[in-house]
Amino acid sequence: MSGATTGPRPGESPRGGAFAAVDLGASSGRVMLVTVGADRLDLREVHRFPNRPVRMGPTLYWDIPGLYRGVLDGLREAGRITGGRLAGVGIDSWAVDHGLLDADGALLGNPVHYRDARMEGTAEKVAAVLPPDRLYAATGLQHLPFNTIYQLTAARGGAAWSAVRRVMLIPDLIAYWLTGEAGTELTNASTTQLIDPRTRDWSREVTDALDIDPGLFPPLRRPGDPAGQLLPHVLAETGLTGPVPVIAVGSHDTASAVVGVPVDAEGTGRRFGYIATGTWSLAGLELTEPVLTEESRRANFTNELGVDGTVRYLRNIMGLWLLQECLRTWEAEDGAAPDLSELLAAAGRAEPLRSVVDAGDESLIAPGDMPARIAEACRRGGEPAPRERAETVRCVLDSLALAHRRALADAGRLAGHDIDVVHVVGGGARNELLCRLTAEACGLPVVAGPAEAAALGNALVQARATGVVTGGLAELRALLRSGLPLRHHEPRGGTEPWRRAEERLHG
Repeated sequence: MSGATTGPRPGESPRGGAFAAVDLGASSGRVMLVTVGADRLDLREVHRFPNRPVRMGPTLYWDIPGLYRGVLDGLREAGRITGGRLAGVGIDSWAVDHGLLDADGALLGNPVHYRDARMEGTAEKVAAVLPPDRLYAATGLQHLPFNTIYQLTAARGGAAWSAVRRVMLIPDLIAYWLTGEAGTELTNASTTQLIDPRTRDWSREVTDALDIDPGLFPPLRRPGDPAGQLLPHVLAETGLTGPVPVIAVGSHDTASAVVGVPVDAEGTGRRFGYIATGTWSLAGLELTEPVLTEESRRANFTNELGVDGTVRYLRNIMGLWLLQECLRTWEAEDGAAPDLSELLAAAGRAEPLRSVVDAGDESLIAPGDMPARIAEACRRGGEPAPRERAETVRCVLDSLALAHRRALADAGRLAGHDIDVVHVVGGGARNELLCRLTAEACGLPVVAGPAEAAALGNALVQARATGVVTGGLAELRALLRSGLPLRHHEPRGGTEPWRRAEERLHG
């Protein structure tokens, strides 16, 4: 793989094709053009656009029309490069959020953001009907206060609910507008807390207990299933030459990112842990069966479904959201964006493990003055508050590395799965300080990259579905390792300081 900056060539052979991977993250969206052949994989970013939530009245919404416009603009640019031809389009995004549609298929308002406050108190209402141990045994999902199950419970109390006839997760909604065909992709559906990970279907126990009609969701699709073709007006608007198939991929971005982990199945990579980093850090293992024990529930692990019948056994960690929000606060104070490279260099020189916070602290979920909230979290935990910006950044990165250490150690213990190497993929793979600290905290080698793992995994599933490549995950990942630029970080200094910091934080 070249990670090429030159575009793919029009007129690919029957054993190659150019695929558009639409990857919508919680802070930005991108359309990547990925050219896949039997022995080549070229990646080019053709369009990137911001994903900024909008507060209207008391409610925080996603700007879904703006995101859809960004997708169309990206497809137009992809077509300009390839002479109007694409072998396929796949869409992945963040989890849990969704659009509510009426009987005519019209959207009943912008989707509500998972960081909105409307879910406050909803988890207690659900627990009164389905105690947490029973809910976990049925779905294997980590408790997060914004899971779809809570969002739907909250929405049912609103005036608009009587008009709802269909619920569509974000990537399925975008695909519906592109093709006119409705479906619910399984890897993302598994984050709703309404799917049984053993049957890979809706949990009737849960939906019956909460009186949620699973028929509100369109039929389930698996990664690689056809999801329709671009509609004539979409072709006209993007300049593409039809037919262009839309293909279901691992539409939860982490499902696609795990496909994009460049492990060597023949070496130590068969015992790998992964951390998909971005706004969130998702740290865990790839398994063949879910872990549904009470100990797993108490450790707050989730069993999300992956590509090819796999299970993503992981813990959600707050991730680089903490740093992103600090940067937004400082930009507002200074009137200009801080120099991140300078901040990271200064953080690298700051005293290690001086202050750490729990990266899962729910007080850090909402937008707002993150530096002040981190300082307050330090004081609550008996830690010294950061005195300057570099110390705040070091606190964030030390805390994330500590959370990575704890999550991977717990995952390995609960699943009976040894870990020899940690793969860091996603945007955080570019943060060398975070990767180095993660290696030190875990006492394991870290392989960093690719940063665009979700887009690559997305495109590889498309390529396999259209016959450009064949094989299972091992064969897809072998393409990633061919010429892929990766950074290797070896542990140094021992893990004892991290163990002591963990004791300070968790006892």
